Amino acid sequence: MKITGVEFLTSAALPSQFPGSNLREIAFVGRSNVGKSSLLNSLVNRKNLARTSSTPGKTRQINFFRINERFNFVDLPGYGYAKVSKDERESWRRTIEAYITTRKQLSLVVSLIDIRHDPTALDIELAGWLESLGRDFVIVLTKADKVKKGAVAERVRQVREMFSDHGHLRDVQWFSIKTSESRVAVWNMILAHLG
Repeated sequence: MKITGVEFLTSAALPSQFPGSNLREIAFVGRSNVGKSSLLNSLVNRKNLARTSSTPGKTRQINFFRINERFNFVDLPGYGYAKVSKDERESWRRTIEAYITTRKQLSLVVSLIDIRHDPTALDIELAGWLESLGRDFVIVLTKADKVKKGAVAERVRQVREMFSDHGHLRDVQWFSIKTSESRVAVWNMILAHLG
């Protein structure tokens, strides 16, 4: 995918702040510190489109980015981060739920899971919720450079098997910011849902 333009549109803390647009959207979601910002930056060949941090929970609003004037990437707040108030976590949850349940432009949800660990209860709950809503989703196993190369394919197979009863799961792919091959594969999954 050749990136010819990337534009930050807005950050939204409330559904009323979601941008008005008919362009299709690809949303990225996962636990805090799963490597979501690194994936977004790699996909669009930018270093600081999405802010990376050693401190989890950096993304606290829903961030919208226009890509090539054709579609939007949507960066959702990381879940499972404990070092914020209960009220703030609840506010994030309501905003994310409103986005995923009501956003007509949403074409695909990219669920990120750390390849080094089994999917958490929250990862499994998210997949079940997306399935119940009839939302197409893919799983990207991040941080693949942190495990032995031979273990990557086996991990992808295991995760596919774990979620094999989810009819709206369209694919499972691994990702490493050090490997351009995986970047192309993730783009191919996304482009398949943009037509």
